[in-house]
Amino acid sequence: MSKNWGAAIFVAVALTSVTSFGTAAGALAQPLPGTVSTEVRMKLERDARLSVTETVQVPEGKTVKRTVPLRLAAGDDLERQYRVTDAKVEGKGSTSTDDDSFSVTLEGGQSTLTYTVVGAVAPVGDALEVRWQVAGGWDTELDKVAVSFSAPDSPTSVNCLAGPVGSSQPCTSADLADGKGVRAQEIKLGAGERVDVAIGLSAGVVPPNAVVVEQSGLAAAFALTPASGAALGGLLVLLLGGVALLWYLRGRDAAALASEVGAVSVLVRDQDGRVAFASPDGVLPGQVGTVVDEHVDVVDVTATVIDLAVRNYLWITETGQEGGFGHDWQIVRRNPVDDSLSGYEKAVCEALLPQGADVVSVSDLRGRQIDLALVRDRLYSDVVEKRWFVRRPDAERNLFWWAGIVIAVLGVAATVVLALTVGNALFGLVVAVGGVALAFGARSMPARTKRGSELLEHVRGLRGYLAGVTPGDVPEADRELVFSRSLPYAVVLGETERWIGTFGQQDLYWYGNSGTGSDFRRSFPAFLGALDGVLAQAGHLRSLRTPNP
Repeated sequence: MSKNWGAAIFVAVALTSVTSFGTAAGALAQPLPGTVSTEVRMKLERDARLSVTETVQVPEGKTVKRTVPLRLAAGDDLERQYRVTDAKVEGKGSTSTDDDSFSVTLEGGQSTLTYTVVGAVAPVGDALEVRWQVAGGWDTELDKVAVSFSAPDSPTSVNCLAGPVGSSQPCTSADLADGKGVRAQEIKLGAGERVDVAIGLSAGVVPPNAVVVEQSGLAAAFALTPASGAALGGLLVLLLGGVALLWYLRGRDAAALASEVGAVSVLVRDQDGRVAFASPDGVLPGQVGTVVDEHVDVVDVTATVIDLAVRNYLWITETGQEGGFGHDWQIVRRNPVDDSLSGYEKAVCEALLPQGADVVSVSDLRGRQIDLALVRDRLYSDVVEKRWFVRRPDAERNLFWWAGIVIAVLGVAATVVLALTVGNALFGLVVAVGGVALAFGARSMPARTKRGSELLEHVRGLRGYLAGVTPGDVPEADRELVFSRSLPYAVVLGETERWIGTFGQQDLYWYGNSGTGSDFRRSFPAFLGALDGVLAQAGHLRSLRTPNP
């Protein structure tokens, strides 16, 4: 009987030894050649400091780095702070520590890293929790992470998470080692991923030392809070409201631009049966460009000069320059300005031919400072008087531009003040973004009236007429007048080349060549370019040709 008991005891001891050896061997198994692995041993001291020893295997010739964050989010506007002390490396490597992170650099071979963590023990209900990121922030893949933990009293639970920061993927294995400690293991941890271990202890085993504070610095100042979230929501509502308003105001224009518009009928017969040109809604060439693109451009004034010549207020004649090189043009007053002209047309005449002057050459205008501010202001006012716009487009743009700039500046100032004082700086940033959006959207703020949108549709039809009419559509006796009256509209709508090529005349009642013998088809485009250049020097208008309705 005693022999049987002896044999049983021998077998039990042998089995226990084999099992323990197998377990130990599994925990301390060598990593694959050429890979990085680490074994982390943690011991919780009675004063709540966590002593950590990491044995790291690094392939020869390779350098690896690990950066552990010491500030972790712990809820709304809160962060948990850790502190690492007494860090040192036995082997090839170095450490550095500041308030935000703990960094380690290791070279090839086996290195032993030791350090102490303060702030790892936190009260959780009626118990304690020890938490530390035993592996994380590595710039290389780890073949294996082995973890062990011991404390003055037996742990009550273990929760081990591995993978990308913020994920809830469990470790490969984690268990209470016979109730006396903790063992955990993770196989194949990717670069930048972490192993985060949280171990439960009974209350009173050690004093808690976790430090949880309100977030500080820029991260806290710009954190998303209920107040800043409400501001973001309010900005979104304002932006959506602005889009809806623009859609409402611009809806008529969008419909006019999207509609299929053919050539409009601008050729009419008078009581004598003569064919004449009549613009839609009585719009003048300079007004066409302003209604189409909501700006007074150089081409609008150039087209006005041509229109005044066609209507016998001015005479344009080509002349040779002194010395016989090149060409010049003279603009001559043919009839005095009367009340039948609009305000901006009178301003054009006054800018080119001030009182007392009856002739000026384009070359002379190059050396003279021309003031077109009055032309611009009167043309903007004119399109309002004609009820194509509710307010002057330039005033509308300026109003929203400066409002946006002021709001953006106030938002930036509020952002700085809030960031340096009470926080919620995101609210000020939201205001600044809204101001910038308003400033950039100012160019879209001018809105045509219903009558203006209808005129826009007619102008598209007018362009169709200019692009499609042929000499055969106009009686020969009326072609010069129809060609001349239509030409300023062709100039402002970018159809000059086609119009001159189709209807070009050698002898016109409003344009002469003073014996130079130049071909009108060549000299007139040169005149347009020269006059555009002179007017652009004034600096009051955009140098933009060809509005595109």
